[in-house]
Amino acid sequence: MEVQGRIKLVGETQTFGSNGFRKREVVVTTEEQYPQHIMVEFVQDKCDLLNNYKEGQQVKININLRGREWVNPQGETKYFNSIQGWRIEALQPAASGEMPPVAPAEAFEPVSDLNEGDNDDLPF
Repeated sequence: MEVQGRIKLVGETQTFGSNGFRKREVVVTTEEQYPQHIMVEFVQDKCDLLNNYKEGQQVKININLRGREWVNPQGETKYFNSIQGWRIEALQPAASGEMPPVAPAEAFEPVSDLNEGDNDDLPF
């Protein structure tokens, strides 16, 4: 499954417990008639996938839906869902206002003059 939209928020990496469990959240706003703000969590080594993404970027996130059952101390059973991301990709470059880099002039080879010499091997 996947979620597409514009990044609204990229959270900081959080660490829990003595085993060092890591989690990082990103909120993506879908672009449809009724936009939704979808929170996707990345865990463990997947947290680092969010390092190069910023608010405002258009992204596609591949997700897994996770569900858990929990019985509280009163004996009631509760169910929880989470959306876990495992891959993210930009749909367009970040809107930073910068122009894309231009190759230096020396990176291009000069074009020879087509009229010089006897270069009359053109078919027309």
